[in-house]
Amino acid sequence: MEFYLEDGKQLSPNCSTLVLPALSIGNVGQLAVDLLISSLKAEKIGYLDEPNVLPCVGNDAYSPSPLGKLALPVEAYESSSSAMTLVQQRSPVVKGTMIEYAKNVASFAAANGKNHVIILSSLDFGRWKNIDMSSGLQIYYLSSSNVDGTDADCETLGWNRLQDYDPAQRTWKYLNTLAEQGSVPDEDFSFEELEDEDYYQVCLLLHYFPAL
Repeated sequence: MEFYLEDGKQLSPNCSTLVLPALSIGNVGQLAVDLLISSLKAEKIGYLDEPNVLPCVGNDAYSPSPLGKLALPVEAYESSSSAMTLVQQRSPVVKGTMIEYAKNVASFAAANGKNHVIILSSLDFGRWKNIDMSSGLQIYYLSSSNVDGTDADCETLGWNRLQDYDPAQRTWKYLNTLAEQGSVPDEDFSFEELEDEDYYQVCLLLHYFPAL
């Protein structure tokens, strides 16, 4: 992955949080990043040339009267007022290369001083079993801050930890192995014997590792 700055632009050391989408159900992650870029009036600072993302091109996505500026598959924006770098990904990862892509994104975050990485995703609301509609804000999270997936900062915002998360559950253990080792033999996990409790975990596995 190569990062190319726009002419005259620089990465701000104050933007220590990286926000990017997972290509998930309903494109919710991508739409959320679009909304953040637009509402924060984030400034485009460059693009990432990533060989593991399918090529695409379009017109400027944020100007009320597009001037013909090209929009590329993976672009970087910054909002200094919110101390955030926002990466928008507009096309999927090439099948079989998700692990390599994840490593490249992690290298980009580390090389540019990002202390926090937030990935915006979604799940099928129709399959949710433990919905408490009285709780108001329907935002759920998982964090690497603690083994049980909790995060004090997220709780302060009124978010709830994803109820169905169990670090001892086999699909989460498989995902953790992928993250730590980079790859595991396909025969170590069978997608043909999935149970109901596997649903949310497999959704996230497929969001982050669609080559499986």
